[in-house]
Amino acid sequence: MPVPKLWNETIASHRHTVHEAILTATAELVSEHGLLSVTMSQIAERSGIGRATLYKYFPDIEAILRAWHERQIACHLHQLGELRERGGPPGERLQAMLEAYARISSGRFSHDHAVLELAAVLHKGAHVVEAEQQVHDLFKELLTEVAEVGGLRDDVAPDELATYCLHALSAARSLHSESAVRRLVMVTIAGLRPAR
Repeated sequence: MPVPKLWNETIASHRHTVHEAILTATAELVSEHGLLSVTMSQIAERSGIGRATLYKYFPDIEAILRAWHERQIACHLHQLGELRERGGPPGERLQAMLEAYARISSGRFSHDHAVLELAAVLHKGAHVVEAEQQVHDLFKELLTEVAEVGGLRDDVAPDELATYCLHALSAARSLHSESAVRRLVMVTIAGLRPAR
């Protein structure tokens, strides 16, 4: 006898809720105690589940952190993709994307020891390389649109300018104020404008 559809949806929803609770609890514990101090028992307790259940979802802390990081990347890609696709002049959409990427970059790193430990573990692997390529492509496509309306310098290809934007805005990780991040975006935009 087949399992009713509603039952399957309820189980899937429950699994998703538990999965998200595990990711959130792990991120909180790492932030509070540092990567090396967090145990699977603490994660299970903070998530409100048993250790056996936790191990059904993830074999170890690194797997949980990888899943959390992939969720963060997907969220950032979605945010940038929405800005790229929304209506309005391409120049305005480009500025909104540059500002969003700079804010993402400024929040990605910290001088906090726990965050540095976490970055060392998470910023390796194919999922990061693939995400970086997707972000590059989003910028390249939008820069091409800006070029088509004459709002972009024409002595450098949009592909190279996308790389310029990403590298320039990565400097936001060392800035400590929103106003400094905004100034960095303005300097980056100035480098994209056509020569007068």
